[in-house]
Amino acid sequence: MSTDQRFDDWAHRLGYAFDGEIKIGGNYTPVVVDGHLAYVSGQVPRVGDTVVVTGRVGAEVSLEQAQRAAQVCAMRALALLRQQFGSLDRVGRILRITVFVQCTDAFTQHSEVADGASAVLSDVLGEAGRHTRTSVGVFQLPKNASVELDLIASMQA
Repeated sequence: MSTDQRFDDWAHRLGYAFDGEIKIGGNYTPVVVDGHLAYVSGQVPRVGDTVVVTGRVGAEVSLEQAQRAAQVCAMRALALLRQQFGSLDRVGRILRITVFVQCTDAFTQHSEVADGASAVLSDVLGEAGRHTRTSVGVFQLPKNASVELDLIASMQA
């Protein structure tokens, strides 16, 4: 199964389509390419016009819901790479992701939230999806999103 087919399989599992326009929420570009590196701007769990997981993790949002939000964020980032390069087969490797978790001051499972995104990247891209990672708890995120993710990828010619 190709990386694009595995991406479509994940989209089906999540119950969302990621093949249309990926809306951004500001005056910036969602992907910048410099040589073989692609920098993907922060992605919240937005599908169409709706942020599908909002609120503070550890209060109104459960760990499982936050992991799903991280999965949606990772799928959005991959969708942007696929749109930019025509296929996820061009991804040489995901080098780094940063996962931001809007959470309570008592919540400490940031890494477990990020595991949702890591699962998507590894399942879709195989070895090329294994990456370095930082996960951080924050007070607020845009649109009250529970999770935001950015990534850096090395692309093949």
